Formats: sequence, C-alpha cells, structure tokens
Amino acid sequence: MAFPVPAHLPRKRDPQDVSTKILTKISGATTKSLSAQLASSWITELDETLSQTKERIHERIANDLSAFNEQMTSAKSIQERLQTLTSNVDQLDNRLSDPQSGLVPTLLGTLIQHGALAQESLDADVHSHALSRLLHCKDEYYMLESLVHEGRLPEAVKACQTLEAALQSLPEYLGRSSVIVDIKRNFAATRARAEEQLTDAFMRSVRISPSDITIYPSIQVRQTETILSLPSIVASLSSSALASHLSSLRRDITTHYVDRILKQPADVTITSNKVLTGTNEHKLSVFLSPPDTAALPSRLQNLSMVFTFLDEHLFPCLPESERSSLPLSLCKPIRQALLNYLLVPSTPSSMHALPDFLALAKQARQFEEEYICSILGDHNSEREIAAWTDGIATHYERKRRAELLEKGRLIVVAPEDESRVFYVDVPILAEQDVKSAQTVPDIKPKSIEEEAEVAWDFDDDVPSEEPSEKLSEPMNEENGWDFDDDVEPESAVEAEPQPTESNASSDSTIAEQEQDPGDAWGWNDDDASETLNGDDTYEDDPWGDPWQDNAAKIQSQTNGSAAQPKPAKRFERLTSKGKGAQGTESPPVKSPALIPPPPPTPLMPPPQNQPKPIQPRPSAPTKETFMVSGRTKDLIGHVRSILDEATQLASSGALPQASSSSPLGLMLSQAAPLTLELFRAIYPVKFASAFESVPKLPMRFSNDCIHLSLEVGHMLASARDVAPSTKERLAECEDRLRVLGDSWFQETIDRQCRNINEILVEADGFIETTDQDRFDRCENAVNKVLQRIRRVAQQWKAVLNKSKFYDAIGSLVDAALSRILADVLALPDITEAESHRLNELCHILNALEGLFVENAEQPSFVVAYVPSWLKFSYLSELLEASIADISYLFEEGALVDFEIDELVKLVKALFADTPLRSHTVAKLLRGHPTAQGTNAPR
Repeated sequence: MAFPVPAHLPRKRDPQDVSTKILTKISGATTKSLSAQLASSWITELDETLSQTKERIHERIANDLSAFNEQMTSAKSIQERLQTLTSNVDQLDNRLSDPQSGLVPTLLGTLIQHGALAQESLDADVHSHALSRLLHCKDEYYMLESLVHEGRLPEAVKACQTLEAALQSLPEYLGRSSVIVDIKRNFAATRARAEEQLTDAFMRSVRISPSDITIYPSIQVRQTETILSLPSIVASLSSSALASHLSSLRRDITTHYVDRILKQPADVTITSNKVLTGTNEHKLSVFLSPPDTAALPSRLQNLSMVFTFLDEHLFPCLPESERSSLPLSLCKPIRQALLNYLLVPSTPSSMHALPDFLALAKQARQFEEEYICSILGDHNSEREIAAWTDGIATHYERKRRAELLEKGRLIVVAPEDESRVFYVDVPILAEQDVKSAQTVPDIKPKSIEEEAEVAWDFDDDVPSEEPSEKLSEPMNEENGWDFDDDVEPESAVEAEPQPTESNASSDSTIAEQEQDPGDAWGWNDDDASETLNGDDTYEDDPWGDPWQDNAAKIQSQTNGSAAQPKPAKRFERLTSKGKGAQGTESPPVKSPALIPPPPPTPLMPPPQNQPKPIQPRPSAPTKETFMVSGRTKDLIGHVRSILDEATQLASSGALPQASSSSPLGLMLSQAAPLTLELFRAIYPVKFASAFESVPKLPMRFSNDCIHLSLEVGHMLASARDVAPSTKERLAECEDRLRVLGDSWFQETIDRQCRNINEILVEADGFIETTDQDRFDRCENAVNKVLQRIRRVAQQWKAVLNKSKFYDAIGSLVDAALSRILADVLALPDITEAESHRLNELCHILNALEGLFVENAEQPSFVVAYVPSWLKFSYLSELLEASIADISYLFEEGALVDFEIDELVKLVKALFADTPLRSHTVAKLLRGHPTAQGTNAPR
C-alpha cells in the first residue's frame, strides 16, 4: 500500500500531449494577440508533431518486423474461421425452426395431441368417482331419513355420524356442487328433527315440576310405534344437549326438591304404576304443608326420600361419564341448603330449645354420611355438616350474641325519653377540699365584710371601734359584697370634665373624677335587665334541692394593725380584691407593707396596708347529683342479663364443649362489653345533630358515660364466675367510658367556647367604638355572649353536678373575658371617648357574677372558677383610671394578673407621651412588686 502524500506538499503536474498544449495556447489567446502568424505557427507545430509521430511508428515497426508479420497472419486466420462458423450456425437453425420439416414444430404438435388424450381419460375417471361418492351419500341419506321416520333414533344418530363423515371426506370440487349442497341442507334438517325427537323423548321420560318428579324407564317416540329406553335416549343425546338437560335437571332438583323442602314442611310420596301405553311410571309427589306444622326432622326425612328415589330411577340411566358427575355436583348445594335453610336458621335463641336442636344436628350429620358421602359419592371433600355440628356451641353463642347486640343497639338508638331521666348521687372528691385550702393565705385575714367596710370606708363619720371589739363581732353576712354602696350621698360625686383625647391630655387632667362605687361593678345599672339574678327562669333550682347549703362557712380572723393612710378613692375595693385569691391555679399574691408615697395628684391619698380577704368557694356538700338518661338503666340491666345468661350456660352443660374452642359461655359473655362499645360508637353519631342544637344533651351524654363507668366498676366488684377475658374487656370499657365522659365534657365546653369566640368576631376587635354603629355592633355581640352563657348555664345547671357545673360555666365565662381582654389589650391607641365606651361594654358582663352565687347573703365565688375575672375587672377600671391610679394599683400588687408588656402597652395606648407616662412605664418595666419590696418581671 502506497504511503499517502500529505496534502500540503506540492504535486507533480500531469503530462500534457501536443493537442492539449496547442489547445491551451489557443484558449489563452486574446483578440488582440491572435494573428495569422500565430495561427500558422500553431499549424506548423501540429504538422511537425504528426510527422514525428509517423516516424516513430515506422521506426517501431522496423525495429520488430518479424513479430508484426506474425500477428497480422494470425488475425487473417481468425477472420476466415469466424466466417465458416457463422455459415454452419445458420444451417442448423434452419433445420430446427423450419415450420414444415423443423424438429421443434414437429415435437410440439405431438405433445399437444398427447395432452388432449390424457385430459379426456382424467375427466372420465373423475366423473366416475364423483358419481360413486354421490351414490354413497344418497344411500346414506335415504337410510337416515327412513330411521328418523321410523323413530329408531339411536340408530339414526349413528347414521348421522356416518353421513357427516362421508360429507366431510368429499373432494373440494364435489363439495361445492349444487347436488351436495342440497344433500347437506336436507341432512341438517333431518338431523335437527332427530335431535328434537330425542329431546322430546327425554323430557317426556324425565318430568320435573315444582310438585312432582315423574320418570318413565321407556317411552314411545311420537308418531311412531318405536319404544325407546331411557338409557338409550340419554346415550344418544349430543354432549351439548345432554349438558344442557343435566344443568336444567340439577337446577330444578336444587330449587324445588332441596331448598324448598328444607325451607318449609311438606309431605313426600313415591308411587310406581303402568300407564295405558304399557310403560312403567315412577312418580315422587310433594305436597306443601302450612308453615310450622311439622317438626324439623321431617324435612330431613323428605330430603332422604327424594335422593333415594333419584338414586333408584334416574342416576342409573345416565351414561358412564355423567353417572358420577351429576350426583357430585349436587353435594355442595345440598350442604349449603342444610346449613342456610335448616341448621343456621333453626339455631335456638334460648337454652330450653337446645336438646331438640342437638337431635336435629345429629340427624343432619347422619344424612351427610349416608346420602352425600355414600349415595352421591362425595368421599374426598371435607364434611362441612359434621364440622359445623362440632362447633355447635360456638354457633349458638355467636347467634345469641348477635341477638343480644341487636337488642343493645335498639336501646342505644331509641329516641330520648325525657320522662325517664333520673338523678344520681356522686361523692365530692377530696381534691376539691385540698384545692380550696390552697387558696387560703397563711395569715389570718379579716372577714370579707369587714375588709370591704374598711376598704371602702363608708363609716368615716362614725367613731371607729376598738380592734378587739371588731374581732369579737360575728361576720356580717348581709353586707358581704357591699350591695348597699349605692346609699352613698350623690353630693360626694364630683362632676366629670368633658371627655378629650387621651393622647392630648396633660398631667393635670389625667386623674379621673370619682364615680359611684356601685357603678364600677355595674350594680346600679338599671338598664342591665338581662342579668342572671333578674331572670325569673333562674329562680327554680334544677338540682331539686338547694345544693345542701349545710357546708361550713369560711372562718376568718384578722390581726390588729395600726391605722394606715387610706388608698385612693374608687380603687380601695379593687386593691382589696387584688389581694384575694387569684383563681384556683396558684395561691394569692401577698401585698407587701407599703410606705406611703407622696401623692402624685390631690385625689390620690397614700395607700393603706391591709390583709388579703379569702376568696370563698361554693359550699361543698358531701354528695352532689347529676342527671342521667333512662337508657343507662336499660343498658346496665341488659349487660347484667348477658353476664347471668353466660354464667348459666357455662354451668348447665346443655352444649358439648369442643376441645379446640374457647370455654363455654365466653363468646356470649363478650356481648356485655360489646354492648357498651356500641353505645360509645353509635350514640354520639346518632344524636350528633341534637348535640349541636341542645347544649345539655352532650353534657348528659357525658354524665351517662361516667355513670355507666361507675356501674361497670360496681358490676366488676360483685361479679362472680365471669371469664377473666370478659372482666378485662369490661375493665377497659370502664376506663374508656370514663375517658369518653371526661372528653365529651371538655369537648362540649370547647364547642361553646368556640361559639362565643364566633359571636365576639362580630365586635371586630372593639376598634373605633366612638362610631355609634360600630359601638352598637360591639354591644350587640357582648349582649349575645351574655345571653348565650346564661342560656347554656340554665341547661347545664339542670344536668351537671354542682362542681362540674361551676367548672364548665367558669370556662365559658373565662373564654369570653379572655377574648375581650386580648382584643382590648391589642388596641394600639385608645382615646378617652373609646375608653368610656369600652368600660361600658365590659360592665355588661359583670352580670355573669350572679352565676356564681348560691346564697344572696354570701359573696360570690367567681374568682375561684374564672381566672380572668379579676384581670377583666381591673381592665374595665383601668380604662378610665389616671396614671396615678394605675401606678398605685401596680405598687399595691393588684395588677399581678397582667403581664408587664400588657400594662406598658395599655398605658401607652391610654395616655399621651409625657414625662409622667415615661416615668410610669419605666416603673412598670422594673417588674411587679414582691413581698420583699423588690420588683420582679412577670
């Protein structure tokens, strides 16, 4: 392989001949350079080149003359031989292709004559063979037609097979002839008639109707004198026709003589006689009886007679291939019918019917052995009837348990009957007394009435008594909450200045004018017509008794103390209230002994160190009552009856104990906890819509769950001979019912709290209350909340026991107050007019305090159940207080319920940016005062 020359290297030019060179010169000449002399030079050059070429040729020949002569002689010889061969080929072609004497035309003519003779011979042979085949088919068809006409159907079936084979073996040219097509059409009609006669003969030989089965061992073919036997008829049927007849036969036997006989009583008779034609007739007749007029074992006897009849007269007539398949196909329907229509429906629901049922089960087991396994030949499959009867105890308990559960379900879904409700006593938990004790401070305070009198100083003009005399006086129950504060002379109230914007007020106008102390709590509001105490519907006591007001009254004593300067007016009560119990979650905050500071305003006297009052809780009876629906009695009675029945069944020995099954009576006893599970699962769903519309129903459901839990506990404590697993399930039900009762109690409270929040959404955060329309919407929302809580309280009071009632209604009130507190404290700026409007809105909810009063002569215990009450009360007053008043209350420790950032934000929203406000904010940021006199952030 040559090495390729790189493309960048120069290459040798191709050699050019003379003509190319001359043509190149001619093409390169222009009109100016072309001349005669130039043209003559080109011609001269060509002539010289031609002469030189001739000279080279002559030189070449002269140099090798001998070889040139030899080649010339050879060429002449070849030319002569070619001429001779051509003439010979022309002569041969004439001899082969000559039309008269040529070899090829003569051979072709001979071959044509031979082909014609061969075709004539073949046509004769085919014609002869076709005629013989047609004659054979004709003879076979005539024989078939005669057999069918005579009624010799089995022989006709064989002739059909022979003729069909002959027709299928015909050659293709003959099979498409019109004669064969006509024979095939007549053959199809004749075979269809034969099959129709066979079907008719079979159907007349085996007749099955809803009332009887008739079998003829032999039958005469219609319109003939031929009598055919039933086995020959069945054997002559085609496989498809036989399968169809047997399928219909199997369906009719199962429907009319298995299912129906096992469903209802009947009389079965078997007869055998000869008919007029001389053939025998075997007939089984069924006469249905009225329901419940025959015992169940007779149904098994009837079924035995049916299959005995079929085994004697029908099954032996079947061909060998179907003699075992048809009886085997009946085995599974018979077993299912025995279970579904006889054994399972007749499973008793009481123990006294068990002996008869056990006898029936034994007969069913014998029937399976004698007929299904022996006669019908089902030896290999499992004996389902025997297996079912082995677990008859389980089936009885399962059915009885289903009936008991259905009865329990009916109890659960029954409509509410308000006439059947009753009240249940429940003991008070010891935790409540401990919880109440935690709210009492360590020191011995004065009585609430004395504290209030000192704080409000209504008797300034009366000479004060000695401390020792005050200690010996009994508690003044009539004036515990100072409801007579409105007797203060109106002349003592100073005129209020015109309202101005808080951010624009000066330090001299920050202090508010004194108001009636009764107005601070809304006690003198004549327009508060919807308070709880003013509603006649609340005078009736739904608990049926006055809550056993025999509890011990709170004993309080006070230590003598030196006279201290009085606090600023309008806030002495709030100061005293702030020192009381702050709720049930933590002990009250103790106010330190304060050093009288210089008054920041003329209207703010130095504070007075006073002991804290005790916040009372409601009287605590030893027992309380709550409402329970009447269905709980039915449920408990049903559960007890289930356990008693299970115990009786286990000890009676009426049922055999299977070795592999659970102990007798265990499955039945499980219906007891399952009934309670049904109550938990179904009742809240069934009455969900009623729960939404009637607040007392979910609370009563909570009571029902708790009562059921207590009853189940009593039942477990006194239960005997109850299976351990059932006790364990009942214990789980006890716990779940208790948890469900507590959960629904809290869920019902949360739902009402959500409703209250949805109502307060209408207030839109209490912004821009100076606009009358917005103020009306806010007032309407607050009034709706008041009415909602009162309406819910009225319903819950009739259902809940006292302790849970106060906890529940306290949560509702606290939710409403907390929402309003959050909305008001979130306001970035509050003008003086808005503060008055917000104060009016807050006073509306003061009427809720009446919900926490059992005795008009005793103070309310609202603080014990509404943690936000004091904070809300202080907020309504802080909205119209001066900076000096806020500072005083803060130093007294009365604002401990407020967070520091809440107080700072409230002060900034209420007052303009002045040095006094900045000083107050700095004081607030140092934290709440503690008992040691230091400030602690909160």
